[in-house]
Amino acid sequence: MSPDFDQPIDRSGTHALKFEGCLQKFGRADVQPMWIADMDFAAPTCVSEALLARARHPIYGYTQYPDSLCQSLVDWCARRHRWQAERDWLVPASGVFASLSAAVQACTAAGDAVIVQPPVYHGFRGAVEGCGRRLLHNPLRETDGRYAMDFAQLEQCARSGARTLLLCNPHNPVGRAWTPDELAEVLRIARRHDLTVISDEVHGDLPLSGARHHPLPGLAQPGDRVVALLSPSKTFNLQGLGLAVLAAPRADLRDALHTTVASLHLGDANPFAVAAAEAAWRHGDDWLDALLAYLAGTRDLVADHLRTRIPSIRLTPPEAGYLLWLDCRALDLDDAALRDFFVHRCKLGLNPGPDFGPGGSGFMRMNIGTPRRNVEAALDAIEAALG
Repeated sequence: MSPDFDQPIDRSGTHALKFEGCLQKFGRADVQPMWIADMDFAAPTCVSEALLARARHPIYGYTQYPDSLCQSLVDWCARRHRWQAERDWLVPASGVFASLSAAVQACTAAGDAVIVQPPVYHGFRGAVEGCGRRLLHNPLRETDGRYAMDFAQLEQCARSGARTLLLCNPHNPVGRAWTPDELAEVLRIARRHDLTVISDEVHGDLPLSGARHHPLPGLAQPGDRVVALLSPSKTFNLQGLGLAVLAAPRADLRDALHTTVASLHLGDANPFAVAAAEAAWRHGDDWLDALLAYLAGTRDLVADHLRTRIPSIRLTPPEAGYLLWLDCRALDLDDAALRDFFVHRCKLGLNPGPDFGPGGSGFMRMNIGTPRRNVEAALDAIEAALG
């Protein structure tokens, strides 16, 4: 049976942060939540069945990561991304953000400079500064709504002594699925300056209509200092189960990751996360294909509606993911007023652009991972508020 993404699901009583965190985040609980990267769709049936099967065994004790889990990810990467990872490269850990932080700590020393490319996922800042490293900005360049990396400035950052680049591939929030040529240039710069690249690829399974995700390790040469962060969380909406995998082809980086993951006590497996992830990676292809088609349709609906009925808000359609980067600068509102406009006049909870660092002013991030009727209602609310 094909998944019905139009079917609304009542999430009350599930302690969903996306809904129950609205009062704290926006100052009111009655906004339509379109902020945190969490979808309102039922997980694949294969995942639910695997969780129920595991729950029927009445012992939920200490669990290790089985080889079958890692093999299911290796097979998934080969099938979906034409990347032949190796089992020995993989370091499973508990939690995406915790794994990102662990990778930063494993690849750098206290006081080292770490490059980020804003506007970018706000967790990057916490992962860097939270463990005593210094943040170094390599802002993306925007031309007519399309973003590109500033390679000349990236090279300057590397020359200045930075040790690591945190790459967002695909990029959150601007929605770029970086091309092989762009990623090859990142690797060339990293090679010249002995720079480690930690590539956050948790949105990598979500390329839309014609785009393709290119895992960075799949383009790297032997010896390149590359770590990729992988997870089923964004793909199958399993964020609450907290499972991630760090992939490092270089043995020294892999050893450092193992050591850091162990020191931070991130190596214990959640038995339900293991069951869900393995089921998703083995049997979730058809569900994901249907999801990608649905998300592309919603993205195109928003782009058409803004172009024809709300031209003061611009959108360059994202190449991957379910997060839209709305350019609201033509509304001529400062960031506080823009946030208030969406919260109090539209009753919509979106992420303000400044949360994503330099280059975010005048933007809002909208999550369209929800039944299409909710997106249509949000667009109608914006249109009505603008008069």
